[in-house]
Amino acid sequence: MSEAELHMMRARLRGGTLNAARRGELRLPLPVGLVYDPLGKVVLDPDIQVQHSLRLLFDTFTRTGSAKATVKHFYREELLFPYRPQTGPHRGELHWMPPRHARTLRTLHNPRYAGAYVYGRSRSRRRPGGGVETRSLPKEEWTVLLRDAHPGYITWERFERNERQLRDNDNAHADGAARRPPPREGPALLQGLAICGVCGRTMAVRYKKRKGGLHPYYVCCEEGSQTASRWCQSIPGAAIDRKVGEMLVGLMTPLTLDVALQVQDELAARAEEADLWRAQRVRRAREEADLARQRFMQTRPDNRIVADVLEAEWNEKLRAVDEAQRELERGRAEPDQGMDDGQRERILALASDFPRLWNDPATPNRERKRMARLLIEDVTMTKATRSLGVRLRGGATRQLTWTPDPRGCEMHKTSAEVVAEIDRLLDDHTDGEVAKILNERGHRSGYGLAFTAKLVSVVRERYDLKSRYRRLRDRGFLGSEEIARQLGVAESTVHKWRKAGLLHGHVHCDAGYCLFEIPDPPPTKRPGQPLSRRQPDGRPCNDRNSRGAV
Repeated sequence: MSEAELHMMRARLRGGTLNAARRGELRLPLPVGLVYDPLGKVVLDPDIQVQHSLRLLFDTFTRTGSAKATVKHFYREELLFPYRPQTGPHRGELHWMPPRHARTLRTLHNPRYAGAYVYGRSRSRRRPGGGVETRSLPKEEWTVLLRDAHPGYITWERFERNERQLRDNDNAHADGAARRPPPREGPALLQGLAICGVCGRTMAVRYKKRKGGLHPYYVCCEEGSQTASRWCQSIPGAAIDRKVGEMLVGLMTPLTLDVALQVQDELAARAEEADLWRAQRVRRAREEADLARQRFMQTRPDNRIVADVLEAEWNEKLRAVDEAQRELERGRAEPDQGMDDGQRERILALASDFPRLWNDPATPNRERKRMARLLIEDVTMTKATRSLGVRLRGGATRQLTWTPDPRGCEMHKTSAEVVAEIDRLLDDHTDGEVAKILNERGHRSGYGLAFTAKLVSVVRERYDLKSRYRRLRDRGFLGSEEIARQLGVAESTVHKWRKAGLLHGHVHCDAGYCLFEIPDPPPTKRPGQPLSRRQPDGRPCNDRNSRGAV
């Protein structure tokens, strides 16, 4: 047979396959949850637990907006997902196992669950070195797409919403569209919604860790990272988030009760879904145990080899029933343990007051972001003008301005009143004495701490206040060595005269060192006359015992 004849035969076979596919009559392998009936039509799996598991997966993805969060929910609740192998010795058998992330993505991307008949979703070619390369095609390149061809678990509109959500969640795609990852646990309210007002790109979120927790920053760094240049903008996000939150509270006030009721219904439905799945698992385990019991009872007593195997299988099914029953009881007990009457009353009270629900610290950041995305399309930020252009769902816009939070040094700045008080007290007191007086009067530093001599010194230097020593020197006071040289006496004599009241010294530091006033008239030495008999000039001495001047 010639190559031309083989080519024609392959073309005719290919044409017949395409014609059958275009009519929706080509029999293709079905994913779990869909089966062929005796007439060859596609119907939902008659197993109720399989149907419920698939609906639970789609509902959980709609609720969380993330395939990974959907997998986490199944693992957290210890739920299993059905699986039917397409090849191997167990082909077509129903197995239950924890869902994997890849399998969850394949389920969400499969249009058969939306009731659509699809052919040609991928294209394969042989590599030159051997092997086959398969590439998934976009929806526009599918060979056949017939909507509503058979029953499905979701509608086509819901399937397309899921596809958009998965595409937005994919941070690796580089098609030039704005990236919008799913809401996460960080405090940045506008994660995935912030647009740079300079270049128009989507802004990323960065966090800085401080004593008060994580502080968000919105940064436009994509172009700078690619070209090793400066970033367009880096904007602290705390003040922006508060401003946008205030706007959302004002917008959502008329819809508060409806939103709260939807949240309550969603929580109740989530608990019912998990409970129904566990109850179906118990029912299935009991049915399998009954079948194992019947097989064991129908065995001849003298056939011990078969009887032993069937008895072991029966015992295994009974253990599975006990495990499923315990899991059902545990799942039903958890909600009662996690919510008492007081908590229910608190939730009902919050349902009538959305501002309290929004500002409640117990509200998770992820849920607050999801509520924001229901109303906001994006927010354009411009740091130079401190302006926000908020684009709401439906096309409405809002123009806002924000005031940035003070920097750390400004937030903990000592008040001007305290600084002025320190300036006045330094005329007559040392740093330690000033700190004691300030504490007695109830003053505190910018950090709310009590004053110390060191802290007064720091404030004095930061605000360029003259020290006690400099103030006394400006008034003409001299040190002990200088006054001794001027009076023509020894320095020890100066200290004796100060103690006797003949010289007046002023303490200029907490160590007790003094500066002395120039006496008029100056005292003189009088041999033979004790210092106690000399008459001082009558002026009080406001110094303390010291070791001399510096």
